[in-house]
Amino acid sequence: MSGKRESAHFTGATRYVLDDELASIINISMALEMPLLLKGEPGTGKTMLAHAIAESLKMPLVVLNVKSSMKLVDALYQYDTLTRLNDSRFGDSSRNVSNIEDYIRMGKIGQAFTADRRTVLLIDEIDKADTDFQDDMLDVLDQMEFDIIEIDKTIKARTRPVIIITSNAKKDLSDPFLGRCNFHHIAFPEPKMMRNIIAVHFPNLDAELMENSVTAFYRLREMEGIEKKPATRELLNWVRALTADPDFKPKKLATGDIPYLGVLFKKSQDLQRTNELLRRRRLF
Repeated sequence: MSGKRESAHFTGATRYVLDDELASIINISMALEMPLLLKGEPGTGKTMLAHAIAESLKMPLVVLNVKSSMKLVDALYQYDTLTRLNDSRFGDSSRNVSNIEDYIRMGKIGQAFTADRRTVLLIDEIDKADTDFQDDMLDVLDQMEFDIIEIDKTIKARTRPVIIITSNAKKDLSDPFLGRCNFHHIAFPEPKMMRNIIAVHFPNLDAELMENSVTAFYRLREMEGIEKKPATRELLNWVRALTADPDFKPKKLATGDIPYLGVLFKKSQDLQRTNELLRRRRLF
């Protein structure tokens, strides 16, 4: 790789509450030049962490959203054969159709490798991909290069990206994959941490609303039979909805009068069950 690597140290971002353990594993991963694998249930801030690192370190963010049908080559580069075929047919293109390189576009990993400056590369939801994709991708990230076979050219990373990989733990990752990453499990925030998160987003929030909304939120999360528990992002949106309602009184939450449940629960059966339990006064 050419170019001088930028030194970096992550201490947090304006809208991301960070604990010491997570800060340490981020910084040691950057120092060791290893990918950081983050696991945890949806809504624990895995994806937003990459945004926070990019913001704090003033680096561009490149996001690869992994799909179940994705092939590794799609993340590296794409050869636009259709455009080249059309250009050759109609002959009205400014590009030279005999030059295949004009029809090569970088995928997300390719963009991170060819960027003029160091980037944060977020590989989101790696557990959606098959094992071959996972292992082959880490080979590329280890070597910091890949080949474009159509033009017999090797693309080498100009600078090594800060690599954040997320998993919702829906599918086991291979042992070789796990062995080549640093790992951190982001647990769902405890109420004290959640209050800190809310305070970052709503610095002037009424104290009674803070306490009652957090208490109600965790009671709702503890319900049995809920398929998709509300996460941090739902809580923040719910608090935003409550503060936007001029007629809402925070004391209502303590009695089980819970408005805007559709902001918290996104599945019909979960919303139905919650309403039923609230009607029976089985939660508060």
